[in-house]
Amino acid sequence: MRRLLLVLLMGLVLVGCASTRPVPPVFVPISTAMPLGNGGTLIMALGARDPNTLDPALTSDVGSAFIIRQLFSGLVRLDATLDVHPDLAEAWKVSEDGLRYTFTLRADARFADGRPITSADVIFSLERACDPQLGPSLPAATYLTDIVGVREKLDGQAQTIAGLRAIDDRTIEITIDAPKSYFLAKLTHPSSFVVDEQAVVAGGADWTEQPNGSGPFEIEEWRHDQLLVIKRNLNYYRDLPYLDRVRFLIGAAASNAQMLYEQGEIDLTEVPSYALARVQDTSNPLSKELVQVPQLSLYYIGMNVNLPPFDDPKVRQAFSLLLDRQKMVEVSLYDAVEQAHGILPPGIPGYNPDLPLPSSDIDRVRALIAESRYGSIENLPPIVAYGGWAGVLRDVVEQELGLEIEVRGYEDFGDYLAALDRQEFQIYGTGWVADYPDPQNFLDVLFRGGSSQNHSGYDNPEVNALLDQAAVAPDEATRMLLYRQVEQIILADAPVIPIYHDVAYTLVKPYVRGLEITPMGILDLSSVELVR
Repeated sequence: MRRLLLVLLMGLVLVGCASTRPVPPVFVPISTAMPLGNGGTLIMALGARDPNTLDPALTSDVGSAFIIRQLFSGLVRLDATLDVHPDLAEAWKVSEDGLRYTFTLRADARFADGRPITSADVIFSLERACDPQLGPSLPAATYLTDIVGVREKLDGQAQTIAGLRAIDDRTIEITIDAPKSYFLAKLTHPSSFVVDEQAVVAGGADWTEQPNGSGPFEIEEWRHDQLLVIKRNLNYYRDLPYLDRVRFLIGAAASNAQMLYEQGEIDLTEVPSYALARVQDTSNPLSKELVQVPQLSLYYIGMNVNLPPFDDPKVRQAFSLLLDRQKMVEVSLYDAVEQAHGILPPGIPGYNPDLPLPSSDIDRVRALIAESRYGSIENLPPIVAYGGWAGVLRDVVEQELGLEIEVRGYEDFGDYLAALDRQEFQIYGTGWVADYPDPQNFLDVLFRGGSSQNHSGYDNPEVNALLDQAAVAPDEATRMLLYRQVEQIILADAPVIPIYHDVAYTLVKPYVRGLEITPMGILDLSSVELVR
């Protein structure tokens, strides 16, 4: 999924190549010395709090999506190289006009309790994901609106989705509004995952405590904000997981994951930026356990184009020239990430390596503000900044412009996301990790006027029209050229200040085999085994 991230997760550097495909995953190879299926318990530190949600229909952050992928499945999935593969569906056909997708479910597709999964379950799950009674800003508004009738369902104008049809118990037809080459990839997002209607109804608001999912694992124990244990789903329809269970430490038990790893308490962990140089030192035995994978991500500062002073493009352009982004990457981020030239990360189709590297220019900043309708720095209204880099921005603005910026924060990540969805912030720091490897997932999702993930309120008719053209372009070369054109217009309008693309640095114990770390992080733990 990869959705909004708040914290500045330190992964590693996307070493910039203009590849037309995502960089390959890194595999921790499966042992050949011992038979597969050795069982055992993998232990990881999950974070300070429980996942924001385990409901696929509400998934809006990376941490939640990671756990959800272990518990639920959809019609299709992304493999370790980020190609679309069958999952609950064993096959599909596409009509000649590219509008109708006919999926055939696997005969052995079933929930964790052994009950078969049918077309009715798929349709229930998709329609539930689009039910406005679940709350505002549903992920379905981003990932499912290509399906005919989804917008009407989300708006409360229809009880069912017109573009869904069950032909028989194992066959589902989905009709989309235009031929789009990325539609199957969007179906890999958790908002399309299949849930058990009986579990949802019986469990009420707490149904995710025991969700009866369809993924490789099921919940064995959950002590909120302390521990989550998932165990092998013995009714899983693909190859059974090798692991008996996975223990996710949460809260106080998960604090200082780097130390826990070095003490042998957990089996893998992301490396914090402050420890990276020590871990990379070849004289340190840990260096042999380090895996690094460039991520399809963007971390940036957003500016709300509908709130003063960022309603003036001159002010936005000025602020985009304030920060020395190269210094931020080299000093604050220990040179462990790739400085962003633009919006699209290296490795994703459409990435433009020829975009100039942004630089700080304080004289130009002052000139642009003078050219704005505010006329001078002194006339700018009060500014409040939120999220990552707010403190750095405050310090630079005060030092270079003599202007005070107030910095505020949120205790709860979910509350921050909700405020972003409501477009409450003047200026804010955040990040985006690809849900699927396509430029549409960045440029359309984050910058189309009216998109639920467009937190800056940016709405350029020219950009919207070009995005419409790109969505249905008959060939990939044309589509990529259109997206490059879109990216250049957005950068000129400056609703965001791109800062860096992440790289995932992960320490993995030598006995952990079969782990696949992709440019979208770890998607699947079912291939992992412990070989001690």
